[in-house]
Amino acid sequence: MLRLVASYAGFALLATAVNLGTQRVLLGDSASPLRFLVALVAGTLAGMAVKYVLDSRWIFRAGPTSAATHGKRIGKYAGTSVVTTLVFWGSEAAFFAVSPTQGSREAGALLGLAVGYVLKYHLDRRLVFRAAPGEGLA
Repeated sequence: MLRLVASYAGFALLATAVNLGTQRVLLGDSASPLRFLVALVAGTLAGMAVKYVLDSRWIFRAGPTSAATHGKRIGKYAGTSVVTTLVFWGSEAAFFAVSPTQGSREAGALLGLAVGYVLKYHLDRRLVFRAAPGEGLA
C-alpha cells in the first residue's frame, strides 16, 4: 500500500510539474485573462496525458485491451478529470484573482491539484479502471 501511495504521489508530482511548466511557458510575464485561460487549458491537458499513461500502467495495472475498451476508458478518465479539474481551476483562479502573481497562481494550483488528485484516485478506481468481465485488471 505504501508503494502505491508513493508511486501515485510521484506521478501526481510529475504531472503537476508538466502542467505548471506548460502554463509557465505559455503564460510568460503576461497576466491577460485570455493568455491565462490558454495556459490553464494547455497545462491541464498536458498533465492529464502524462497522468493517464502512468496511472493506467503502474497504478491500476491496466493491461492491453481492445481499441473500443481503451477508448471507453480514456473517455471515462477524461470525465473524472473534468470533475477534478474544476477543483484545480477553481483553486488556482481564486488565488490568482486575489493576487495576480505567478507565485499566488501556483500556490492555488498546487492546493487544487493536491485535493483534486486525491479525489481523482478514488473516482478512477471506482469508475475508470474497474475490471470489466473478461478484462484482467489487478
